[in-house]
Amino acid sequence: MTVARQERLRRGAAAALEICVVAAVYYGSAKLGLLQQLVRGQVTPLWPPTGIALASLLLRGPRVWPGIALGALLVNASLGPSLPAVLAIVAGNTLAPVCSYALLRRAGFRIELSRLRDVLALIFLGAFTGMLISATIGSGTLALAGVVSADGFWPTWSVWWTGDAMGVLVVTPVLLVLRSARWPKDAPPYRWAEGFLLLVATACVGLAGTGSAPLMFLGFPLLIWAAFRFQLAGAAPCALAVTTFTIIAAARGAGPFAGQDLLTNMITLQAFNGSSALTALLVAAAVSERNQAQQEISRACGYLAEMVAKISEGRNQPTLPLRFDEENTPVTRTGTVEEPEARRDQPG
Repeated sequence: MTVARQERLRRGAAAALEICVVAAVYYGSAKLGLLQQLVRGQVTPLWPPTGIALASLLLRGPRVWPGIALGALLVNASLGPSLPAVLAIVAGNTLAPVCSYALLRRAGFRIELSRLRDVLALIFLGAFTGMLISATIGSGTLALAGVVSADGFWPTWSVWWTGDAMGVLVVTPVLLVLRSARWPKDAPPYRWAEGFLLLVATACVGLAGTGSAPLMFLGFPLLIWAAFRFQLAGAAPCALAVTTFTIIAAARGAGPFAGQDLLTNMITLQAFNGSSALTALLVAAAVSERNQAQQEISRACGYLAEMVAKISEGRNQPTLPLRFDEENTPVTRTGTVEEPEARRDQPG
């Protein structure tokens, strides 16, 4: 009994630690996301906590949902506008990733994201569908509390929904990649050089995109390069970097965001961010599936070659009949005659 009790205490302490870690990471990422808020200091074009919450559920299971709720409560407690409104927003922020997790599990989602169906499930079920809950509850709560006017409900809802969806599209894949990341011991030097060149190019394009010239489109060749050469391990961080630089440009009113109203900037920003994230994930998944197919074909060819070699080695063995004699007795390749089983059993 003492050992069993200690085991239960150990498991309880581990679960409590996981919940606290999820809450802390949720809170920290929320503070970073609020630096680029657009509506009432509470609605941002990229909400990283949703991506962290969904990744936590996928990696650690549904037992970490109290950490999501605790982190959302800590973030929204200081934002208001009232305690019932805060609790409603916290409920929406918790239910959205939990529902996304349930939908992904129902669809047979694999956290490796090596199949095209997994990427499509993350996009349409995890991001677009699941985040409808948080956007609707949050925007409706602000409208009922009188913080957002009736005319501002749909703009607020669109910013909330796209911000949560982008958090899933650009943050969750990065965390799933980090979960299985390993130091490449046998990578040739040119691969290291190519990875470093991709990193430098992404930083340069990001800095150029935050300037006065509208150069954000230069990020798409980098996303395709990362997806083709490094699959999800390169495409996910590259998409996160491109999205971050684009949000900074929108906050500064630089490039195509200069001189535009909030609605126009939001449409431009989220259209670009959504396109970049979808491009990176879909191309990476397609390349991964192609590589897996090539490996399976290579293994099948090796197996067939081995079978052909075995058959060739056994060519002189008396295993297959070459012809039949007058009594319908099979004659083997060696010229010997094999009697049928029925004839062997006959006497004399």
